[in-house]
Amino acid sequence: MNQHIGSDFDDFLANEGFAEEVSAAALKRVIAWQLEQAMKEQKVSKKALAERMKTSRTAVDRALDQSDPGMTLATLASAARALGQRVEVRLVPEVCSRQP
Repeated sequence: MNQHIGSDFDDFLANEGFAEEVSAAALKRVIAWQLEQAMKEQKVSKKALAERMKTSRTAVDRALDQSDPGMTLATLASAARALGQRVEVRLVPEVCSRQP
C-alpha cells in the first residue's frame, strides 16, 4: 500500500525531508521576481542597481538568479533599499493540514 495516498504534497515534502529546501527555493524565486519587477518599473539596470548597492554586477546577477539560494538577508536588504523598498521578515504559525 502506498504510504502517501491521502496525504498532501506538503506532507510528502515534510516526510521526505525536503520541505524547508523547497520552501526556501520558492521564497528565493519570489524575491528575485519582485526585485526584477521593481527594477523594470523604475527602469533600473543591473549596472545601476550594483552602483546603488555599492557592489558588483556579479553580485546583482546572483541576487536575481532564481535558482541560486545563496542570497543573504543583508544582500536582500541592500537591493531593496537601492530600489526604495524595505524588507519585512516575519514568522507565521505553521498550518496543520491534517484533520483531527
